[in-house]
Amino acid sequence: MKNKILVATILLSLLAAGMVNAQVGKPFIHDPSTIVACDGKYYTFGTGGGGLISADGWTWNGGAVRPGGGAAPDAIKIGDRYLVVYGATGGGAASGHRGKIYTMWNKTLDPASPDFKYTDTVVVASSNGNEDNDAIDPGIMLDPTTGRLWLTYGTYFGFIRIVELDPKTGKRVQGNKPVDVAIVCEATDLIYHDGWYYLLATHGTCCDGANSTYNIVVGRSKKVTGPYLDNVGRNMLEGGGKMVSATSRNLIGPGHFGRLVLEAGIEKMSCHYEADLDQGGRSVLGIRPLLWKNGWPVAGDNFREGTYEIESERRGYSLELEVDFTRMAGGLRGFGRNTDEPVKPVPPQQLADVVKNWPTGNIDARIGDYMGRPHQKWTITAVAEAGGYLGGPYYKIQIAGTERTLAATADAEVVTFPAFTGAPEQLWQIDQLTDGTYRIMPKVVPAVKKQLALVSSGDSRPTLANFDMNSDNSKWNFKAQ
Repeated sequence: MKNKILVATILLSLLAAGMVNAQVGKPFIHDPSTIVACDGKYYTFGTGGGGLISADGWTWNGGAVRPGGGAAPDAIKIGDRYLVVYGATGGGAASGHRGKIYTMWNKTLDPASPDFKYTDTVVVASSNGNEDNDAIDPGIMLDPTTGRLWLTYGTYFGFIRIVELDPKTGKRVQGNKPVDVAIVCEATDLIYHDGWYYLLATHGTCCDGANSTYNIVVGRSKKVTGPYLDNVGRNMLEGGGKMVSATSRNLIGPGHFGRLVLEAGIEKMSCHYEADLDQGGRSVLGIRPLLWKNGWPVAGDNFREGTYEIESERRGYSLELEVDFTRMAGGLRGFGRNTDEPVKPVPPQQLADVVKNWPTGNIDARIGDYMGRPHQKWTITAVAEAGGYLGGPYYKIQIAGTERTLAATADAEVVTFPAFTGAPEQLWQIDQLTDGTYRIMPKVVPAVKKQLALVSSGDSRPTLANFDMNSDNSKWNFKAQ
């Protein structure tokens, strides 16, 4: 109980300071695998064995089980089984750059399940110390267009290589020879998007805490075996690579990319940060939105607390309280004025100027032209005790300077309550979409069993409806105030 109180106290203090950018709980891990969902929970494995489990994708703690030790695993679900791959040795001069990469299967990733049992390992790649490769840092991809399974591996010692595996057995396809695809990087991963194969790679130095220079770069190819070129046409076999993610604020050295496609328009990337300065400089799990710009993957930004205009992508109208418009003092017309008279600034309208005219009970929400008025400014704050979703906490959305809180109603509309109670219909999920805009979604819509998003389909009132990535009605922007 004392530990739970301590963790909650630390989390509350971090949220109050607006400092939480990685995950919470005990998200301490190095070289995490791509996150995999299993029976309602999320799993990732790390160097040295074991890994993390999360029930909601936001709070992570230890408990995942992976035998074999070794380094830099990856994981994928194929059919109704899970394939885990890891490097058993290698990774440095001490091993003579001799390494082996193993695969193994399990029916479940839940160590408490009676079906939890890993198969015997199979060697799928190796290095003998005399070649230009070190068999470590595997990454796996099941090609969605062909059903073929591919493995990349390697470090700075020589080439990054790709080989084909059998998706039914996890073994190396007989007679398949490795193909060199990159140099001057490590911890690679393959993904497929819109007709292109992308090779994500970690560049820079690792394992030096706050002094690590890790960053994630990418090249792309029309063929899975390359050549992989970056945005200026430089081959990754010549050291090319377009930046995807680098050090940001207090999160130092992102590496070991993983991609999670949640639904159309909503993707996340996982990684570790070599050091989170807000969490003692430890290596931690990171989850960020994954954006696509001009055909290239780019790390998005986790939403940050603050005061915003919430603007519809459809028309540019702003979310606001449905209250009477209060005219500003000194609102003389801008023409026919004496240009020689002294210029005096007109103070902006303040909350105290208008709040006394607002109703005291529930107030509906609407959309309108943004005028920088108090009824259009929203303060968005993470709710520490409310848990979260994959990559973020739930938020409360309130009129700035007040307790008036946005909430979902049983008839799938939005209203503001006079105060925040912590009810699930007052909690909001905010996801950055692949085009950089945002989806805003209540945790619960009372009496509705499916998830609905905030939608601006008309010129007067927003509503709650099915999210549609292809419609600007479903998309919002946040402009800091």
